[in-house]
Parts: sequence; C-alpha cells; structure tokens
Amino acid sequence: MNEGDPQLGAGTGLAARLDRTNELLQRMLVEVAKTPSTHAIFVDAGYVYAAAGLLVTGTEDRRSFDLDAEGLIDAFIDKARTIFADSRLLRVYWYDGARRRIHTAEQQAIAELPDVKVRLGNLNANNQQKGVDSLIRTDLESLARHRAISDAALVGGDEDLVSAVEAAQGYGARVHLWGIEAADGRNQAEPLLWEVDSQRTFDLDFCRPYVTRRPVTTYEDDTPAPSREDVRFVGAQVAAAWLAARGRDSLADLLPGRPYLPGSTDQDLLVEAERLLQCSLRGHAHLRRALRDGFWQHLQAQY
Repeated sequence: MNEGDPQLGAGTGLAARLDRTNELLQRMLVEVAKTPSTHAIFVDAGYVYAAAGLLVTGTEDRRSFDLDAEGLIDAFIDKARTIFADSRLLRVYWYDGARRRIHTAEQQAIAELPDVKVRLGNLNANNQQKGVDSLIRTDLESLARHRAISDAALVGGDEDLVSAVEAAQGYGARVHLWGIEAADGRNQAEPLLWEVDSQRTFDLDFCRPYVTRRPVTTYEDDTPAPSREDVRFVGAQVAAAWLAARGRDSLADLLPGRPYLPGSTDQDLLVEAERLLQCSLRGHAHLRRALRDGFWQHLQAQY
C-alpha cells in the first residue's frame, strides 16, 4: 500500500479515535480517584430505643429510661469514621414517630445537632410508628441514585427495610446493617440480614453509657399484667381471625419465616392483642414473645 491507500487512512483514523477514547477514560478515572467516598448513617430510632432499652434496662418502654441520643449519635459517627476510613460523613438521618409529625422537645434537640437530620413518621394511638420505613427507603434510594453516598450504615431490624436496601444497592451503594445485641434471640429480621453487604452488632458495653433507667415511674398503675397463658391464648385468637381472613395460601407464605413475622403482620398482631386484652404490652418483651408463640402455635396446628 502507498500513502494514498484508503485502507491506510482508515486505519490511522481508527487508531486516533482509540487513542482519544483511552485519553478520555484515563481522565475520567483520575477524576473518580480524586472524588472522596461518602457515607451516611440511617437510624431507626424506634428500633434503637426498644433494643437498647431492653438490653440495658430490661424494658422497651421509653417512659422507663432516658436515652442519650447525642452521645449515641456521636458513637455511631466515630464507629463509621473507623470503618469507612477513607470516606467523609454526609450526615446522620434519625427516623422517629411523633403525633401529627410535630417534633417533641427531645426530637427538636436532636434535630439541632450538627450533621443530623430528623425525619418524622406518624405516631398512632397505640404509640406505633407509621411511615418511617418508607421515609428510610426514599432517602436511601434518592441518595444512592444521585451518587451522593457510596456506603450506608443502617441501624434497624424491620423486614420492611429490605426494599430500601435493595433500592440503594440497585444504584451501586453498599448497605451495612448495624444492630444492637439481643438479650434473647434476634431483634433483626433474617431477610434483612441476608440482603445487606455487611453486619455489625453493638453489645451491652457499647450501649450502657447511653441508656439510664428513670428512678420515678409514677405513670404506672396498679393494673396487673396479663399472664403468659392469657397472652398466648389471645395470640391464638388473633391467628384464627388472621387465617379466616387471608386463607391457607397466605399461611403457606408465612410459615418459612417462623419464628419471625413480617413487620406489618407483627404490628397488626400486637395492636389487636392489646385491644382484646385491654392493656398495653409495651415494655413486656416476654409477653410479646408469648403472643407470637400463641399465634404460631395455632397456625401450625392448622397447616
């Protein structure tokens, strides 16, 4: 071939384009390398209060203890700084419930902390959080989609958070589940444990400095708590109504998860049981376990 050969000109043009493409890729890689990784911490406050309270004081009832939220948040930030050593903190998201989504004095104090964003779901008549899981999913998904974070530390345990984890991972973020040690069994749903990229559990020594039992419990009345057998019986009653309303197909879907219940089912069970018993089971972890035992015992007998 000579200098006028069209094949030679085409080859030269292709080589030039390849060189240009490689140059652009190298520039892009340099820019990516210079961009710091970013992490955020997502805290389900309801889970933290219940799990830390039960571990340190033996009760889930918020009225029975004080939680040093500021100190605990600082501890979470320090732990993240150690784990994500080459990453910067975007902020801490603190998810809690409140009547009509109006901040309590405690929540307002937390909201005023630097690098902390308080997000409120609703709190119903039974003091149950509503809408918190959807808030977590919205924030996780949005931050991951916009590449605002590369890593998310999620402090929670509800199975309903699985969709939030999947959404964030779909955009390339890594989700790390943080939990609080359970005195008996687990306090995090297995499907959630399976889905995350890593797991970490904080023990009693970690939690003890931030939880203090209140010496005054004047809110308590003289109404005795129901017996375990009474609660188990009510659990079976609720299971019978649940099965009649949903059918055996729903039962087949539920059984593989035993002894755990999906978050929404567990909440419905608790609300209905409290209605039938005419008393609250909050702060009585052993009675709530008896309730679930009665629920499962009836369902298994029907399968």
